[in-house]
Amino acid sequence: MKQFYISMLLALTSIYTYSQNTLSGNVSEAETGEPLEQVSVYIPQLENGTVTDQNGNYSLKNLPEGNYKLVISYIGFETYSTSVEINSGNNQFDYQMVPSAIEMDEVVLSTPFHKLQRENVMKVEQKSMEELKQQGGITLSEGITNIPGVSSVSTGVGIGKPVIRGLSFNRVLVYTQGVRLENQQYGGEHGLGINDAGISSVEVIKGPASLLYGSDALGGVLYLNPEKFESSGETSGDVNMRYFTNTLGYNANAGFKTSGEKLKFLVRGAYATNADYETGDGTSVTNSRFNEADLKTGLAYQASKFKTELRYNYNASELGIPEEIGIQNNDRDPLEPYQELSTHIISSKNNLFFKKSSLEATFGYTVNNRKEFEEHHHEEHEGEEHEGEEHAEDEHEEGEGAALDMRLSTFNYNIQFNPQWGKMTTIFGVQGMHQTNENFGEEVLVPNATTNDFGVLATSHIHFNKSDLQIGLRYDLRSINGEESGIEGDEEYIPALSKDFNSFNAAVGYRMDLTQNVMGRLNLATGFRAPNLSELTSNGLHSGANRVEIGNPDLDSEQNFQIDLALEYGNKHLEAYINSFYNIVNDYIYLEPTGEFRELDPIYDFQQQNAILYGGEFGFHLHPHPIDWLHLESSYDIVFGELEDKSDLPLIPANRWTNTFRVEWNKNQDYKYYAFVTLQTFFDQNKVADFETPTSRYNLFNVGVGGDIRIFNQKVGYSIIGNNLFDKNYISHLSRLKADGIANIGRNISFNVNIPL
Repeated sequence: MKQFYISMLLALTSIYTYSQNTLSGNVSEAETGEPLEQVSVYIPQLENGTVTDQNGNYSLKNLPEGNYKLVISYIGFETYSTSVEINSGNNQFDYQMVPSAIEMDEVVLSTPFHKLQRENVMKVEQKSMEELKQQGGITLSEGITNIPGVSSVSTGVGIGKPVIRGLSFNRVLVYTQGVRLENQQYGGEHGLGINDAGISSVEVIKGPASLLYGSDALGGVLYLNPEKFESSGETSGDVNMRYFTNTLGYNANAGFKTSGEKLKFLVRGAYATNADYETGDGTSVTNSRFNEADLKTGLAYQASKFKTELRYNYNASELGIPEEIGIQNNDRDPLEPYQELSTHIISSKNNLFFKKSSLEATFGYTVNNRKEFEEHHHEEHEGEEHEGEEHAEDEHEEGEGAALDMRLSTFNYNIQFNPQWGKMTTIFGVQGMHQTNENFGEEVLVPNATTNDFGVLATSHIHFNKSDLQIGLRYDLRSINGEESGIEGDEEYIPALSKDFNSFNAAVGYRMDLTQNVMGRLNLATGFRAPNLSELTSNGLHSGANRVEIGNPDLDSEQNFQIDLALEYGNKHLEAYINSFYNIVNDYIYLEPTGEFRELDPIYDFQQQNAILYGGEFGFHLHPHPIDWLHLESSYDIVFGELEDKSDLPLIPANRWTNTFRVEWNKNQDYKYYAFVTLQTFFDQNKVADFETPTSRYNLFNVGVGGDIRIFNQKVGYSIIGNNLFDKNYISHLSRLKADGIANIGRNISFNVNIPL
């Protein structure tokens, strides 16, 4: 496979030798005519961009002929998007920018049509990694909870799983480096497994995206955009350091990138370590400590009609699994039980550009190795004499084998052909996945198995004068074949499995400018999720969950239908939005306690029942003109979920109201200053599943200041952020430690420094 791919790449490169096409022009201010420096000029489909010089001039080289979207953006001005025709030779485009207090609009990359957020038919939330870090989250999974409609099922601070409008686990698909992330994400005690270093922005599709991504995107998609390569002819680097007072944690990352006219390279390394976190009453949560090392690198080659991009990510982490309050210290090495995780992600994205069409082929290969070390390995030594205890310690130092040792290998592919016919842009795609799960430890939770996915899709975007229409259809097949595990008749025996699932899905969306200031979106979409290997075959103790989970081989696929309605209003003083949804999920799969025990651990099994979820997000952003430095933001997210028998769904987040008062000044494009105060109110959650307990209301108060300063003629970015400033002792409804009465993190102050090189 590797030799074939290299041969194909060399052949494609040698085929295409073209004269150079360029796009150049000047960008100035509409009111004064003065040239604007450092304006971003970018062609999303080609991932080719630059910035204007001190005279407002720019030039883009190595462009293929054809019609492409051009995006011009600059802080303090309205983001401009238009289509430009690139012809052979030199092309010219000048533009005068209009001042605006509205924050810059970004291109959405998680949907295939490269639209700005306001132009996109499907509502997609987008936040830069810089914005999320300014909220003070210790991890990426904590940072994304600042996006309305997004929460996290957490096990302490180090382990968190995204929740989108009440749906989580395998119902939310995570994409990184342009490929789906597969890291045995079915378990509640399994974290996101991605470090925020080397990620430029996060996009969240709320609602079924099965049309674009297949199974597991029934509840939505968390799309992580990797760090961009440097502009042609540029070289840069930076060092970033953060310190957290609560966990005595620190993380640091450093990056370097350089780009020639055709060849580009980047690399970033990161390391993070945290001791046990403290709750609001000063108690250390034993074994909530975690350590992580991360490496991301990329190489790209860009010619006029062909570009290829190869990226690699290695992540290694140690995660303590907290179970009860015990020893109180600041050690960083995890106690048992704990996890050792290592993940390798290799992705290759290749594009061919023709005059009226393009072809994109993305391939990914992921290897995830999960090891769990459990306390009961030393139980046989309990009660023995001192020399026996010493013998047990010696064994541990020599490296006792993991109780659970699983390796998940995944190859996936995504090939899309994009012809353009007038105002209609269409994409025909073929996607698939080949996955193997192997066990090497003495315990087996899920058997050795092979999963194969195959899907075909077609989707079109039609642009009208003041509206856009998007339609699509998709068909998927999934087969799962699991091997027999154990001895028949034993309580942990897992029989062989062979299951096939298939599904048709469709989506239609319409975006319209209702008035000059009001825009509406209506989306109707179906989605599906085939049951995962754990739900079908699991038979064993999950240490992090402290329960035995029993799979059900007779489970059917989940199938849903969701209606989304969004209204947005905007002028130079105010932006407001209402996003509502109604989601019907047939054959919803959930865990339920049986009332029985295996040894001392409760037994849960998987059930199915129809369910509905409904709610939405509502908010506004006030930025009165001409005092553009003043911002008042408010958002409210609400979700309800219940089964057909009228009982409530588990793990539904509490209603949340977030209010932020923020001031910011941009001295110029290079220097900025900001400060904010945020009050988050989490309301009572009394609509709970039969085996859950209600959660009381609580408020969290956060403050922060930051900006850029010059030290010894060197620009330095800084921020100081205080989360839960009043040290509130609380328990989140989505905390998996709630059943043990263990509170969430107390006051945490983070100090952040960024040094560009």
